[in-house]
Amino acid sequence: MTDGARRFWVSIALVGVAMVWGATFVVVKDAVEAYPLYAFLGWRFAVAIVAFVALFPRAVFRLNRRTLGAGVLAGLMLTAGYVFQTWGLQDTSASKAAFITGMFVVITPLMQAFLLRRVPRMWTMAGVVFAVTGLWLLSGTAGGGWNVGDTRTLICAAAYSAHMIVLGSIGREHDVSALTLVQLVTVAVLCGGVSLFAEQAPLPTGGSLIVALLVTGVLGSAAAFLIQTYAQRFLSPTRTALILISEPAFGGLFGWLAGEVLGVRGLAGAGLILAGMLVAELAGVRAAREAQLVLEPSIEGPPVVLVEEDAVSAETDARDATVDR
Repeated sequence: MTDGARRFWVSIALVGVAMVWGATFVVVKDAVEAYPLYAFLGWRFAVAIVAFVALFPRAVFRLNRRTLGAGVLAGLMLTAGYVFQTWGLQDTSASKAAFITGMFVVITPLMQAFLLRRVPRMWTMAGVVFAVTGLWLLSGTAGGGWNVGDTRTLICAAAYSAHMIVLGSIGREHDVSALTLVQLVTVAVLCGGVSLFAEQAPLPTGGSLIVALLVTGVLGSAAAFLIQTYAQRFLSPTRTALILISEPAFGGLFGWLAGEVLGVRGLAGAGLILAGMLVAELAGVRAAREAQLVLEPSIEGPPVVLVEEDAVSAETDARDATVDR
């Protein structure tokens, strides 16, 4: 197979990842209407653990105490994200949840800028303006305006941002597959534990629920991570970001196929959120290229580029030196 053909098929596989992630909004919404929230998440990540270990058996042998600590911290953020996203889907549409969740792409650089106490890049701020304007338009859609489910989903986006910052700081010191495995176990244990004490749910039965667990656990987590890992060898970070950033669009498409309606204002808002994500992501990829950083595969959503403070300082010093000359 030629390099061009390989890049083509790898790109198609990444589109499949974005489609699966988009479809999970509808799948999860239907599942938690018939099965308790924490029980569903516990089983979902238990399935993901089995599939992940089957695909990455060496991850188990790469675990150490420091990786466990970093993975649990990232796993706590990831648990919060999934809980609020799934909880939010009980009171909002899959379409709106997909686009609101995508806000984490623009929240992350803002959160990092606040922590590092530096002014965000101009293109990052442009992306934020697009996304926030889109969120305002989306809040007045035909689905009844802003509701409690939308608020929970926005909290989910903030939790995902915190998760990305943890991975982009202490997470870089550890093996990616081992760190991911710890995160999956953390979510499964926390959600499963809460379910045992608070929900006492029966074992999952029924074709639709089993399919939902397999789609989200096997395809949405383990297989998606495998495809991203393989894709890194052949595709540029820019192309990877452009493909994976289509996840909310697929979420909106599957929501529409399920009978949801956003209306003209909602569609305009969704388009602006996508534009904001695109601008912020591409600005981040450019910053990563300048700082010689690498995009790591993610469990959910496009990987958001984080620029280390030292790299930013070095870039600023170089720019100042150029001006002085």
